[in-house]
Amino acid sequence: MTQSVVIQVGQCGNQIGCRFWDLALREHAAVNKKGIYDEALSSFFRNIYFKFISINDTSFEIALLIDMEEGVVNEILQGPLRDVFDSKQLITDVSGSGNNWAVGHKLYGSQYREQIFEKLRRSAEHCDCLQCFFIIHSMGGGTGSGLGTFLLSLLEDEFPEVYRFVTSVYPSGEDDVITSPYNSVLAMKELNEHADCVLPIENESLFDIVSKIHQMTNSGKLGSTVKQSSLLTSSAGGINTEQEKPFDAMNNIVANLLLNLTSSTRFEGSLNMDLNEISMNLVPFPRLHYLVSSLTPLYTLADVNVPSRRLDQMFSDAFSKDHQLIQADPKNSLYLACALLVRGNVQVSDLRRNIERLKPSLHFVSWNQEGWKTGLCSVPPVGHSHSLLALANNTCVKPTFIELKDRFMRLYKKKAHLHHYLHIEGMEDTYFSEAISSLSDLIEEYNQLDATRGGPTVDPPRLKIAV
Repeated sequence: MTQSVVIQVGQCGNQIGCRFWDLALREHAAVNKKGIYDEALSSFFRNIYFKFISINDTSFEIALLIDMEEGVVNEILQGPLRDVFDSKQLITDVSGSGNNWAVGHKLYGSQYREQIFEKLRRSAEHCDCLQCFFIIHSMGGGTGSGLGTFLLSLLEDEFPEVYRFVTSVYPSGEDDVITSPYNSVLAMKELNEHADCVLPIENESLFDIVSKIHQMTNSGKLGSTVKQSSLLTSSAGGINTEQEKPFDAMNNIVANLLLNLTSSTRFEGSLNMDLNEISMNLVPFPRLHYLVSSLTPLYTLADVNVPSRRLDQMFSDAFSKDHQLIQADPKNSLYLACALLVRGNVQVSDLRRNIERLKPSLHFVSWNQEGWKTGLCSVPPVGHSHSLLALANNTCVKPTFIELKDRFMRLYKKKAHLHHYLHIEGMEDTYFSEAISSLSDLIEEYNQLDATRGGPTVDPPRLKIAV
């Protein structure tokens, strides 16, 4: 059985990660009625007594929690999941990174390097077969962007053969962190160079999805309103808090994405797909490893009584811009490859029928017209008959990067706020010029792909062998 090590970095990473563990335990409790430690749990949890006893008493998650401001981690340790987290696998500080990539990457990176590596080594030793490192962080702050990307280079150095799978939450244009464009672009250079696969997620898209679900439920279209204990609104399962925080519902959507992404690892299915297969099949070029994700139906997060979404409609929704977790429309852009991860009682024939139905409306690169990867997990989300997660390597991610570059340049042209970064030991102005150059090169690679759209789809001429 393969295992994955989850690394939660910064406030956002830890809040999303904690919610993921809560939802994962709920799923396993619904499936595993006897509450024993089994193979499904072993992919992300370890049994500290190495025998089949009650889950609640003896399982620790295989994770490392890192935050340079201890508030969120302390809330987790005081919450309902406090017994799930291994206190030896926590790294916290007091002062935080002050929304500064340089503080997280240069200052705390060098200060905590040995401690982080030791805890990573300890986590890896608990795995029978380590499949990948799964990093959850945000791009706009200091710890998530700085220390989160420092981890990537550390993992590449110390565990070069293990895949590095990253979930990155990108700030919106109206982000309250003024320096978030600097932090995001500096972090992007590290993602380009050291990550194997990245799932970019935009705060703006998450906000739109949450608003849409609330609008549907409050208008009565879903037959009921969202209850306070629903998976959409409730944060009580993971963090000890008296009232809902502004980003709880948005974090829950990302946690639900991770839940579907890892379902094939945790449960049986007729066509299971592990995380390494996603990177192997969807990333044809090393730097073009950004996958656009979409979830359907959206209201799987809401605790409402609704009829199941028709299967064919669910596939159509997955390719509409309203269901994407970034501000993009993949149907009007170019696909390099696409993965469909379906949960529930769905047959392979259903998958093939819908792929054939949708193919005429989707634009794939000429050299990979059959670039589909499919996965079937027999266990559906709790309370629903089926769900679909689509992962697309698509040039529609380019506008997100262009907007990020524009926001960076507006600050950088005026040299605004640079002194906050340059006074950190080891930080130089060349880091900014190299970071924006790396992002520009990435955008140009997507431009070159877009330029091929609409070209001939015939196979290139084959070499003739002289006799």
